[in-house]
Amino acid sequence: MNAAVRAVTRMGIYVGAQVYLIYEGYQGLVDGGDNIKVANWQSVSNIIQLGGTVIGSARCKAFTTREGRLAAAFNLVKKGITNLCVCGGDGSLTGANIFRNEWNGLLEELVSKGKQHSHLNIVGLVGSIDNDFCGTDMTIGADSALHRIMEIVDSIMTTAQSHQRAFVLELMGRHCGYLALVSALASGADWLFIPEAPPLEGWEDRMCARLSSVRLTEQRLNQLNIIIMAEGAIDRNGDPISSTYVKDLVSKRLGYDTRVTVLGHVQRGGTPSAFDRILSSKLGVEAVVALMEASPDTPACVIGLSGNHAVRLPLMECVEMTKLVQTAMNEKRFDEAIKLRGGIQSKTNTKKHTSTFPQSNFSLAILNVGAPAAGMNAAVRSAVRRAIGHGHKVYGVHDGFQGLANGEVFEMEWHRVAGWTGQGGSLLGTKRTLPSNNMEKIVETITKFNISALLVIGGFEGYTGVLQLFEARSQYDELCIPMCVIPATISNNVPGTDFTMGADTAVNSAMAGCDKIKQSASGTKRRVFVVETMGGYCGYLATSTGIATGADAAYIFEDPFNIHDLKTNVEHLSEKMKKDIQRGLVLRNEKCHENYTTDFIHRLYSAEGKGIFDCRVNVLGHLQQGGTPSPFDRNFGTKMGMRAIEWITTKLTENDRQGRVFANGPDTACVLGLKRKVISFTPVAELKAVTDFEHRMPKVQWWANLRPMLKMLAKYQTSFCDYVPGEMEHVTRRSISIDSGF
Repeated sequence: MNAAVRAVTRMGIYVGAQVYLIYEGYQGLVDGGDNIKVANWQSVSNIIQLGGTVIGSARCKAFTTREGRLAAAFNLVKKGITNLCVCGGDGSLTGANIFRNEWNGLLEELVSKGKQHSHLNIVGLVGSIDNDFCGTDMTIGADSALHRIMEIVDSIMTTAQSHQRAFVLELMGRHCGYLALVSALASGADWLFIPEAPPLEGWEDRMCARLSSVRLTEQRLNQLNIIIMAEGAIDRNGDPISSTYVKDLVSKRLGYDTRVTVLGHVQRGGTPSAFDRILSSKLGVEAVVALMEASPDTPACVIGLSGNHAVRLPLMECVEMTKLVQTAMNEKRFDEAIKLRGGIQSKTNTKKHTSTFPQSNFSLAILNVGAPAAGMNAAVRSAVRRAIGHGHKVYGVHDGFQGLANGEVFEMEWHRVAGWTGQGGSLLGTKRTLPSNNMEKIVETITKFNISALLVIGGFEGYTGVLQLFEARSQYDELCIPMCVIPATISNNVPGTDFTMGADTAVNSAMAGCDKIKQSASGTKRRVFVVETMGGYCGYLATSTGIATGADAAYIFEDPFNIHDLKTNVEHLSEKMKKDIQRGLVLRNEKCHENYTTDFIHRLYSAEGKGIFDCRVNVLGHLQQGGTPSPFDRNFGTKMGMRAIEWITTKLTENDRQGRVFANGPDTACVLGLKRKVISFTPVAELKAVTDFEHRMPKVQWWANLRPMLKMLAKYQTSFCDYVPGEMEHVTRRSISIDSGF
């Protein structure tokens, strides 16, 4: 929420508005006085990394009455406030809409006090860890809550493994199972309870059989069980299922040492994740633009996220659709409730598919290519288990294409990938070697092991390698097999997808490093840090980290700069240091400029800022590649692994020629990507035309639209024409059923 407060405040000032901060929510609006204060640029300095909300939040009974809303209207009119941005859940936003609808009537009552009659524009931002608001892909706070949950789940899994225990984890979610569902996917939990999908009658027997089979199937590798449940878990009759009941059931029937952990309000706390900071900044900026463009006839809207882009949604359409979910659950129409939840339906299917065992007869090889990236192991685990579920023989390949050429191939079994979801790096091993120099050896290995499909999980080298294999099909019939690339690299530079696995974890790692660097300056006045990030020529990592940390500048290859720009940045920071904000952060992508190196920029800032500020340099390096995968990367990897196997299975069936697979069409060698809200398979042959091979990235980058926002929130004079405003989208049953991919 603080990132949203910062973005709304600074964007409001940027467009020339006078901005007020209302403390303690609607209670402050009703009470008025010192609860409504004028904000300046420094008011929201250094809050982007803080949890909670610095302006406070409170439930207000008075605002539910007309008398309370009359007092609120009086306080707004007294300050001349005509635009209101409300950040909260569906209750807060519904109250805001009632307030706006009553506005004219409230003002008529105030006419006797001599107050001017004017209209009120309202825009909402959805702040809710439950991600339970229909119309937006994600709500502010949900991703941070998942980070807190996964930190705790990872810790619990180590003690559960050591003591061979079963754990029942109760998460928040009285009416929505999003947190529980995504946490179950991201942790590889054995059983899940969510209110939208109650278990069928006899679930006790099936759950106990499942928990027992996990320990038998996965042998000594996984002598633990994890059960995750939302606090609002119910059975088909609508009766609550408590964590204590589940714990007692497992203890009595299976004899396992079982413990209950209720996570509670720890899920609401802690520092916000990179995703939430960027999301809040994006939505906050768009909220101000929407308010500036609004007229008296413009209906109240909510700013939501639709496939990486901020969009405007009619407030009451969202509220009504959200209420329909609860109505469906109350009437025990649970299938309808899942459909109305939209994206969680496909996640439920993913969870089910990782445990089913139909049969067929093909073999496939899985390999990691390029630099390690978080989420690779989650994708391998999901792919292996889904492929085994289809009856395929699955081979793992050590060390990428080099290992494939050297015959470092081994059969993978179900239990072999137990516990892989939460591990960073690449457990299969990975190298950057491309297949072009070892083509004949690769063909020999494919023939020797009768490999009928390839799943490549990797970065730009993985995409380039599959492209080389595809182009070599004219020489080798053995390469006429389905090939799929799951993009995985911290650089987010693979064409055919908006996001690659590992990028989210890398941004969070870089952000955490920058937060600590900024904190170190809190006791040292007037200091600027120049921080170098990875990413090759692609500036996604530097730009995203810059937005998430509130950086003053982020130099990247895609946004050319010269010595005059550097001079302007130094002058900007010098002016900043003369006021209350006496620290600065400048990010530089490692290959943003051939001559303006990190050392050069450090020396330039040091020389030009002499007497005003001093300068320090930090190179984050490979810490951006390591660490535990973020919830997004675990979930993304799990989903992409399953989708890839479904696609490969379809292609194998379509191209089966009496026991021999022959697939030579362009659509049989694809990159599996997430574009806006849709997961798609794009032929590598098509992507060749949109790829900048010299600089190893797509020719057009969707995230370039974030650059103006970064500059505006850092108080640089930049053209507002470069900002791309959000579009109005209506919320219907069809629109919310489109798979969001997350």
